[in-house]
Amino acid sequence: MKQTVIIFLVSALIGLAGGYVYFQPGEKGGTNAAQTAKQETESVSEPSASAGKEGAKGETANASTQDGNILQKKGCLSCHSVSKLNLQGGTTGPDLSNAYQVVEGKHGKPIEEFLKAPTSAVMSGVIKSNPLTDEERADIIALLKEASEK
Repeated sequence: MKQTVIIFLVSALIGLAGGYVYFQPGEKGGTNAAQTAKQETESVSEPSASAGKEGAKGETANASTQDGNILQKKGCLSCHSVSKLNLQGGTTGPDLSNAYQVVEGKHGKPIEEFLKAPTSAVMSGVIKSNPLTDEERADIIALLKEASEK
């Protein structure tokens, strides 16, 4: 039991330290999550040569990727994925495909309130260091709702 608690605490500290390092700007020419997300957003928003050949299925995938930019911009995809929208991210956090439906049952508050003041220790640290505006929160909720409906 004692060993399990120690392992848990060490793992939690490593995870928090990794998040801290990821969201802090580098000392010499390093980038932070916002700069990385901006670079990714710019590369995703560039039109491709096959843009005119996309069918209905391609348009859906493209729309989901563009909608996923808020998740990239805010660094959510560094820990989470949204597999139902084909948004690949980290594996540290749970897949957010069903978050719209399960957050209230799991955390005791609606998703809107959870994104304002999370009840999990890791997420409260992340949100505290990188708060969401009302518009960003609405965009994330709309995206997670879309994922839950697929």
